[in-house]
Order: sequence, then C-alpha cells, then structure tokens
Amino acid sequence: MTLRDFFQMLSGHPALLALLLMTIPLGAFLVNMWSGETAEDIWKWRYVYAVLIYLACIPGIFAVTLAIYLFLFERQSVWDINLIAQVLPVLTMVATLMLIRRKMPFTYIPGFGKLSSFLTLIAALIGILWIIDRTRIYAVTYIPFVYIVVGFVLLLIIIRFAWSRIF
Repeated sequence: MTLRDFFQMLSGHPALLALLLMTIPLGAFLVNMWSGETAEDIWKWRYVYAVLIYLACIPGIFAVTLAIYLFLFERQSVWDINLIAQVLPVLTMVATLMLIRRKMPFTYIPGFGKLSSFLTLIAALIGILWIIDRTRIYAVTYIPFVYIVVGFVLLLIIIRFAWSRIF
C-alpha cells in the first residue's frame, strides 16, 4: 500500500476519519471538565493530556508537512486540497492544543518539548531539500558561495540541535 492508496482509502470513508479526528478535541474537552479546578487535581491528568496532545499533533504535523511538500515540490494547487485528510488534522491539533492550554501549561506536559524539536527538525529538513531541489550547479548568482555554505551549515546545526532535543 502506498501513501497515495492510503489517502484514497481515507477519501473513500471521510465520515470515519472525521469522527476519529473529532474525538480527540472532544476527549480534551471532557478531560478538562473532569480534571477539577485545583492544581493537584489537574496535575493527576498530565499523562492523559500528553496522550491527547500526541494523538492530535502527530497527524497534524504530518498534514502540515505533507501540505508543504505538495505545494513546494509537487506544485499542487490549493483547490486540490483534501479537506478531511489535510485540513481537519491541523484543525484538530489546534483545537486540542487550545483546549489543553486553558487548563495546564505545556511546560508541565511530559514530552511536549520533543514535539517542538521534532517540528524544528522537519522544517529544517524540508528547507534543505527545497534548497537542494532549487539549486542548479550551472546557475549564476549574485550571492557569494560562502553565504550559501554558511546557510547550509546553519541548517545542519539547527537539525543537530533539534535532534539532540528529541533524544
């Protein structure tokens, strides 16, 4: 099964995917109601919040990455976006993060820093791939070659920093 086959299968059952994605912010809303108002009560639910964040952020980050890839490399039109498979995961991620942030700061959620480092790593890799895709060896540029090398090294340092924060 290819990724294209997977998305075609998801497009064939949009109600199921929408239902699955909408249960995550609903779960965050219910946990917010059940967790209580005192700091001790809320602290007990931090691992449930962590699971909800990961359930929302992994498809959301994947959808953002896929959209960036499709727009930059495949030249997909905005009119061809699959709303259920590409937009709804991002909306689910945003809604879940907003609901959880009302109750508990993200610094107290276990593993939340790993997600931001992972997102930084993905962004730096997409930047490098885009630069490599657009670079032509025979191109004449007004930018000195030293600046290009320094930019490439800075992107590698960002990737290394993000990788060290993940693990």
